[in-house]
Amino acid sequence: MLEIAHNVYTETAYTGPVLGAVNTAHGLLLIDAPIRPEDARSWKGTLLSLGGAVDRLMINLDAHMDRTIGARAMECTVVGHESMAGVFKNRPTTFKPQNNETGAEWEQVPNLGTIRWAVPEISFNDTLNIHWGKCPMRLESRPGPCAGSIWACLPDEKVVFVGDCLTPNQPPFLGGAILDQWIAQLECLLKPEFQGYLIVSGRDGVVPPAAARNQIQYLAGIRTWLEKNRKSSDPTAQVDKKLPDLMQPYQHTGNRLIRYQQRLRNGLISQMTHSHQDAVSLAEEKTA
Repeated sequence: MLEIAHNVYTETAYTGPVLGAVNTAHGLLLIDAPIRPEDARSWKGTLLSLGGAVDRLMINLDAHMDRTIGARAMECTVVGHESMAGVFKNRPTTFKPQNNETGAEWEQVPNLGTIRWAVPEISFNDTLNIHWGKCPMRLESRPGPCAGSIWACLPDEKVVFVGDCLTPNQPPFLGGAILDQWIAQLECLLKPEFQGYLIVSGRDGVVPPAAARNQIQYLAGIRTWLEKNRKSSDPTAQVDKKLPDLMQPYQHTGNRLIRYQQRLRNGLISQMTHSHQDAVSLAEEKTA
């Protein structure tokens, strides 16, 4: 566990997203949860060493399964964007992990067993301010990367947890993304409002502002490529042709390389399929 600002901590040791914790006078504000139950127990034990009040409130930065599978094991009230309710409504009440190839972290964890989701008990639409101490936390809706994407901002400490909005050292999850909105959020990180902030990526920990510029360029390139190929009748073939080029910024080997290739391939095919369907629908409307 690393203290990145006064009473603000990050943890990168567990499988899944980067975790956060803010120790306040009222208790702990937690950012996301480990995937594995045994990691949740270890994380809770680590948090006890911080002392202070015993209350805990956990914030899910989006509805991605890497973030939400382990939420119930943290045994505390969960906060999330109101759109997460729709996501959980479309998931079975209990979930038994299957063999998938989306490149998510949870797919690499054996023997997860049956999952019972922790639906957010507190939700919001635009912003939510949490006053558990002298320095408030502001949760902000930041749509684009995933359903229910939010940021957790600590203005007094100048720290912002941005989840999967910024992932400089591994490919982004593109499956459910809206690229125009995503790029707009990254551009916000470069504005004076966030000058001097520590930016915490949900996959890589503290990252420099320059990472936002690089990801804007990367996503903009994907957006341009999708626009050129949106009418393709064979999305899979187009994606397989483009994949080596898009993997060049990420120098990994072994299982991690395979997983990241799967992540990009799955996300691009999803984007291509939706683009093709939209193009067909538009053509049908014009001929009707």
